[in-house]
Amino acid sequence: MASLAARSRRLAYLLALLFVVAALFLTPPALAAGGKTGQVTVFWGRNKAKGSLREACDSGMYTMVTMSFLDVFGANGKYYLDLSGHDLSSVGADIKHCQFKGVPVSLSIGTSYSLPSNRSALDLFDHLWNSYFGGSKPGVPRPFGDAWLDGVDLFLEHGTSADRYDVLALELAKHNIRGGPGKPLHLTATVRCGYPPAAHVGRALATGIFERVHMRTYESDKCCNQNLGWEGSWDKWTAAYPATRFYVGLTVDDKSNQWVHAKNVYYSVAPVAQKKDNYGGIMLWDRYFDKQTNYSSLIKYYA
Repeated sequence: MASLAARSRRLAYLLALLFVVAALFLTPPALAAGGKTGQVTVFWGRNKAKGSLREACDSGMYTMVTMSFLDVFGANGKYYLDLSGHDLSSVGADIKHCQFKGVPVSLSIGTSYSLPSNRSALDLFDHLWNSYFGGSKPGVPRPFGDAWLDGVDLFLEHGTSADRYDVLALELAKHNIRGGPGKPLHLTATVRCGYPPAAHVGRALATGIFERVHMRTYESDKCCNQNLGWEGSWDKWTAAYPATRFYVGLTVDDKSNQWVHAKNVYYSVAPVAQKKDNYGGIMLWDRYFDKQTNYSSLIKYYA
């Protein structure tokens, strides 16, 4: 009996040892450099044919949706929400639906804008806060009713060294509570691929408070796209702002000469991008083209 018990103990020991060895070789490394995040952000709003915001969130393909755009003419205090014919009366309910499903919704500022002074930046913050977030200033309309957005994206396509996106970002950071404790206001930026950035972009990002940056590899600098040079810019951006998560911005328009086939995302784009500790995920432009190509369903599990 004693011999049988001893053999049982030895067998149990050997099985445990095999389990540990297998775990060492088969367990994937912790999520860090070289790791996937599963994060896919999509822009929505530029074409009525792309369907509703609710439909985008129900697709299960996206972890964040960014509405585009709020055009800002800060010098004159004029703001123009352009969602290309979408019925604004239904968007508020759709925002709440997306949030209930765990998909945050933000608003992108661009593509025509100007913030030439501190005052214009603070005025824009006041407009954003009272129109789309927690404010309720008399006389300021709320296009989405009582729905609160989850964040603001600065689509930093144009600008001059005088533009004060840094002032706007800092003011947003002071109010970084969306609906109560633990519900942050996501502050993101969408930038051209080329590095170093233009003065107004660099000034904004130098605040160090941007949660994530989408680096566009499409409709960008001729020397910086998926066919030529994006990797060098990616290295420079991610090194310059190590505390910020960086997303590879891809077009899903398969008619564009800067479109990248899904297999190339798997074999070349994702492996290069994910070498960085501050890799965040993939950003897609936009929902309209994605509905036509089903691109997100092909690359989601590479992100």
